Amino acid sequence: MKTLKFWPAALLLSTAGIVHVGLAAAAQLSEGEVNPTNERSNHIEPCCGPISDVGTKLLGVLDQSDVEHLWLPHAHVNWETGMPEAGAPGYTSHCSAYAAAIGKRLDVYMLRPPEHSPVLLASAQTAWFGRAAGEQAGWYPIGTAQQAQSLSNAGELVVASYESPNPRKPGHIAIVRPSLKSAAALAEDGPEITQAGAQNYTDSNVRTGFKHHDIAGPNGVLYFGHVVRAR
Repeated sequence: MKTLKFWPAALLLSTAGIVHVGLAAAAQLSEGEVNPTNERSNHIEPCCGPISDVGTKLLGVLDQSDVEHLWLPHAHVNWETGMPEAGAPGYTSHCSAYAAAIGKRLDVYMLRPPEHSPVLLASAQTAWFGRAAGEQAGWYPIGTAQQAQSLSNAGELVVASYESPNPRKPGHIAIVRPSLKSAAALAEDGPEITQAGAQNYTDSNVRTGFKHHDIAGPNGVLYFGHVVRAR
């Protein structure tokens, strides 16, 4: 004959309560509520590491440059400030002047006026970075878009640049901007950038910024970097 076991009523109520709570939680999740234990697995990690304190300062320099209102195309501007100046009609864009101006604000030299005319300066800068003069000034080539974004996040001055194969047509140059973008976004659009150009952007990406040039997507540009001294 089997022995009958009698569980205390309090335990039975407690067990029933656990089952009830579990069913209610499952019902809530089925209605689209987020399970806190899965938040980490659902989080998309940035492609290229965190933004350092120096990277945050670089963001401040780029944001405070007010590039969307200065270095405007088709206007004659002061290359350092981007302010309109009286004179002959300006160039289609001022990408190279803006890049050089940001370099000067960070105490980093790149080819600029008066050493080179503003005409076709972006192509000349791109070639200069890869030559002995650029290397002696502290510039070095960066192999991949991911490395370019990572170094920018770390606070180095990184440029994305393109030398036009046609010596009569302009190239293009932009400043790589610190960003917590995902690996998928990096693969699709390239690093984040700040630029002057046919369209000025405080925050855009290589694919958008270089769309007027005959490049093979985000991988059609060159990247160069320079260490920024602590300020």
